[in-house]
Amino acid sequence: MMLLTIRYLFLIISLIFFSTNNSFKEDQLRYSRVRNAYNEKENTLDQLLEKSAIKKSELNIYLRAFKSENLIELWGKNTSDTKYKLIKTYEVCNTSGRLGPKRMQGDYQIPEGFYHIDRFNPYSNYHLSLGINYPNASDIILGEKGRLGGDIFIHGACVTIGCLPITDEQIKELYIFCVEAKNNGQSTIPVTIFPAKLSDARYQLLSNSKIATEEKVGLWSDLKKGYQLFNDTKTLPSISFKNDGRHIVN
Repeated sequence: MMLLTIRYLFLIISLIFFSTNNSFKEDQLRYSRVRNAYNEKENTLDQLLEKSAIKKSELNIYLRAFKSENLIELWGKNTSDTKYKLIKTYEVCNTSGRLGPKRMQGDYQIPEGFYHIDRFNPYSNYHLSLGINYPNASDIILGEKGRLGGDIFIHGACVTIGCLPITDEQIKELYIFCVEAKNNGQSTIPVTIFPAKLSDARYQLLSNSKIATEEKVGLWSDLKKGYQLFNDTKTLPSISFKNDGRHIVN
């Protein structure tokens, strides 16, 4: 009986040791779609990083999505660097809803705001998918209580009811970029979703448009600050949430 107990304890200790030393990338590679993505896209990833003078082992990334332009920008840097570089731009192949934030389940809206990747789904119905943490603190305050919805992803295929689809081929590449960054210890991969590229002229056009409301213009004003700060400095702005759903952007 004592021998069985010792063996059982040894097994538990071994499992704990293995789980704490198993890397995020190794865990993801247990899934065939992720292995296939690496087989097909890792050479391209390596070439893009070399062109940008970024080491794979130090990769840190930031994503910017623009609804009007149907684009997702992948920015990256070495962990020891301060400024990001544009690595690649991906085309969003289908959209739903209109400009403006998502405020309730079933409104078909793609969210707008300051988010981050909170899930990796290697067995998605849309090949591979990266979860966005909608609803964020602002959405919870300003959205319809009890009917906020969720499950917003950047994913493969080319269908959407509020997500950002970029085709199977493109998600393979973007997914493994995110796996590498997460594996390097990047606990938060920020994603900012803009209504459009918010130049002064475009911001004024949106603010004066028929779809503009006080709430939308408030959000777009906060997003414009983040957009401009990043464009000027190539560093991430600091974002915090106010009690009224607006943001402090520094």
